[in-house]
Amino acid sequence: MLKRAPLTEEQRLRTRAVASVLPFRTNAYVVDELIDWDNAFDDPMFRLVFPQEDMLPAEDVDHIAKLLKNDAPKQEVTAAANEVRYKLNPHPAGQIQLNIPKSGEETIQGLQHKYRETVLFFPQQGQTCHAYCTYCFRWAQFVGIDDLKIANNDVEQLTGYVRRHPEVTSVLMTGGDPMIMGEAVLRRYIEPLLSMDHVESVRIGSKALAYWPQRFVTDPDADDTLRLFEEVVKSGRNLAFMAHFSHHKELESDLVQEAVRRIEATGAVIRTQAPLIRTINDDADQWAQMWRTQHKLGMIPYYMFIERDTGPQDYFSVPLVRAWEVFRDAFSQVSGLCRTVRGPSMSATPGKVAVDGVAEINGEKVFALRMLQARNPEIVGRPFFAKYDENAVWVDDLKPAFADKFPFEL
Repeated sequence: MLKRAPLTEEQRLRTRAVASVLPFRTNAYVVDELIDWDNAFDDPMFRLVFPQEDMLPAEDVDHIAKLLKNDAPKQEVTAAANEVRYKLNPHPAGQIQLNIPKSGEETIQGLQHKYRETVLFFPQQGQTCHAYCTYCFRWAQFVGIDDLKIANNDVEQLTGYVRRHPEVTSVLMTGGDPMIMGEAVLRRYIEPLLSMDHVESVRIGSKALAYWPQRFVTDPDADDTLRLFEEVVKSGRNLAFMAHFSHHKELESDLVQEAVRRIEATGAVIRTQAPLIRTINDDADQWAQMWRTQHKLGMIPYYMFIERDTGPQDYFSVPLVRAWEVFRDAFSQVSGLCRTVRGPSMSATPGKVAVDGVAEINGEKVFALRMLQARNPEIVGRPFFAKYDENAVWVDDLKPAFADKFPFEL
């Protein structure tokens, strides 16, 4: 497939070197329907799926490219790739150290419980995707290193934990992509949750609508999957399908629009989210167009995220001030019915930190920030300030203003 792009042999070699570090996978729908191969280098969908040589430090690419050129043994290439991977902060925001719960002294693998009301579950059979995004913050799930992977196939561990924690009102199936699983496997994880009165919603985080809408239209178990969605809704729960759309191109095909209609007909609610990514969607008009189209199709714009501090963050991130400007300018172009969207938001170690804007207070230019969600429920919704920094791309780059510490540091 890469041969369709006008690359020199050296460029292909260096792209292979990057793909040795970052996971790469695509499919016929993405390749044939979403990418403009006549304009590949300037096509955001091409960069969204195909690794680029400047996504990693040049010295790392040089080293691995040399190994590939010299036909080095596979294990030597893998060892070099792993060295680079461990430098890329494979599990940001305390996912391993802080989020994984315990039962007694035993950790429960494949679960994360960061926020009081919500448990994330990583079904083992759902830890891949129909295609991989080059900016994926869960890239470490897909590179074949066991100690970086979060997964579990023990339904009893999931249901037992949720049953013992009545404060949990929402369970999020995540990955990877749970919609890579067939209906029978998906049902195995979801159905037991419907017997728990305190579970009010089931969420499914998925890129399948963008990368493989056939999953809900023409795949052999498409109808069975939609019937499962109906059963969740009929049980009195909210089924929230958390759809990941990164670019308006992903919304344009008749197939994806039919898939959206079929999911909505089950009573499920589709909420949309994506990170703001340099060279792909760092444009206010693009976001406004996405939100308007999503609203027209019955979906609810939910989050604009800021690229996480992992993987090729240096390639994809934009300064926080620019992220806020894009959000503000897109927000101003849409009606109130689209303004359900929140952001730009950083999913950081203490919680979801929103950049509400830039203000001047007592002559000092500052960022106005707010905790949309937090490990500590007492600081949810609390506004606070940080010193203005035009180069900051993440909360760790910021220093508190008018205080010695941020609220999450107290």
